[in-house]
Amino acid sequence: MSEHASAPVRDVDVLVFGSGAAGMTAALVAAHEGLRVMLCEKADVVGGTTAWSGGEIWIPASRHAHDAGVAESIADAERYWDAEVGSPVSRELRSAYLHTGPEAIDYLERHSEVRFRAVNPHPDYHQDLPGASKGGRPLATLPFDGRRLGADFALLRPPRAEFMVLGGMMVSRDDIAALLKPFGSWNAFRHAASIVARHVRDRLAHARGTRLVMGNALVARLLMSLRSHGVAIATNAPLVSLVREGNRVTGAVVAIDGTPTRVSAHRGVVLATGGFASSPTLRARYMPGLDVENALSAEGDVGDGLSAALAIGADVDADMRTPAYWMPSSSVMRADGARVPFPHIRDRAKPGLIAVNARGERFTNESGSYHDFSLAQFAQAARGVALPAWLIADRRFVREQGIGIVKPRWQQLAPLVRAGYLVEAPTVEALAQRIGADAPTLVATVKASNAAALRGVDEAFGKGTSIYHRHYGDASHGPNPCLGPIDVAPFYAVAVRPVPIGTTVGLRIDPDARVLDAAGSPIAGLYACGNDMASITRGAYPGPGSTIGPGIVFGYLAARHLAHQAPRAESDLRGDETKR
Repeated sequence: MSEHASAPVRDVDVLVFGSGAAGMTAALVAAHEGLRVMLCEKADVVGGTTAWSGGEIWIPASRHAHDAGVAESIADAERYWDAEVGSPVSRELRSAYLHTGPEAIDYLERHSEVRFRAVNPHPDYHQDLPGASKGGRPLATLPFDGRRLGADFALLRPPRAEFMVLGGMMVSRDDIAALLKPFGSWNAFRHAASIVARHVRDRLAHARGTRLVMGNALVARLLMSLRSHGVAIATNAPLVSLVREGNRVTGAVVAIDGTPTRVSAHRGVVLATGGFASSPTLRARYMPGLDVENALSAEGDVGDGLSAALAIGADVDADMRTPAYWMPSSSVMRADGARVPFPHIRDRAKPGLIAVNARGERFTNESGSYHDFSLAQFAQAARGVALPAWLIADRRFVREQGIGIVKPRWQQLAPLVRAGYLVEAPTVEALAQRIGADAPTLVATVKASNAAALRGVDEAFGKGTSIYHRHYGDASHGPNPCLGPIDVAPFYAVAVRPVPIGTTVGLRIDPDARVLDAAGSPIAGLYACGNDMASITRGAYPGPGSTIGPGIVFGYLAARHLAHQAPRAESDLRGDETKR
């Protein structure tokens, strides 16, 4: 810290790094508990990866689930997570999360603008495990009117452009059916007309729509709450280094608008910088042997918190089932020439699509979770079958369901074919040649898939056999909502690769979110939450919201622990100095 000794000093009680759901929650709770809080964000907008997410959180036994008629206990969820994770490591942290979750959500809803509702049905990802739920555990953020933010609306990270329609209108899952079939019913027409009309009005005064849903709504609600609680928010303010004096972290050096600034934190520092999924260097260190080209996380998630904590003696927990949470993604070329990943969440389970490897063989259940699908891709690569995999469909599927960036019905396919995003061919044989697969193998694979669709039974991989598979299928299609023929020319393929959406490797913490050193002792004054902390599921992915949920709960736990700590006194600091 000597090179920054002359930097100006700012004094707060709590210093938080990162403005995703985890960091914002920690800042909000600490401020409500009466502490002076400063939130630092590396980017020039707030929200991190949360702002791009679905905005759901996995919180069993919540008040919302009870109100929705879902009867369950924390013990049910513990049975499910223990079966999901398998390892007793982190069980204490999982227990702290599950038992604190409902309390944390009630706290936020009492003292802030944050609002949720239970999503039912919305099944856990592995219905064959004991304790799995068919719905009620995921909580969705209620929509939010961005106009209420005033000038702060410009401070909110916008959603990915590929997820918006009509020049900046956000669309939630509840909106899709009405927008695709606005004349299907009076309710559909009224809903579609109202959100489109609202968007038209918005664009007269704003760069994008102000009807916020999903993760954007969650961040907006937290941002408005932070303002009402007087939290100081600094953007363009990356973490440079932590300041450790003796056995305690007493603050940090922050590059505020490029100027190194020493900020003293009398209670402590919370790290919530988003993990390191966007860092090629740290991916190479913690994801050796995995073919990873980019990330779905925010561009600033390059391990600032992890690196700063390691430099002052913190311990990293890298003993994970897999070092990240994964999403099969295609590669999209934007108008500015940048290539960005597009996540494939909803198309894989629909009837009339299969996934094949480089040989032209199916290799997994397409309707499984995105994390499981991606792990199956890595398993193929480990057996010598090169990435990418290919999603295969016909013209009927692409028109009715869409595929990847291609929206249902509202389509201009020729530019995407010319750009190489869509591979198009008049026959399955020709499609195989264009993607480099063995033609007889792909023809046989499609033929077998069509036969399974006719029977309604996928004997090879069980597509459509669980309530989770069918959740993203087409309920109007039978006999299996996830199986359909591929037989209407032309035929299409889209290449997909596993892309990290967040990291599981992270700082080792205790149930109060305190960062531990290599000896397993807490480093006084240092906390971590979100993707800066090690995964409490050891790299397993139990259900929707399994990343943001723990981020919020451990952000809450960190702030509550900070609020009950005595402020650092000068005598404490002198004592630390004599120990060094």
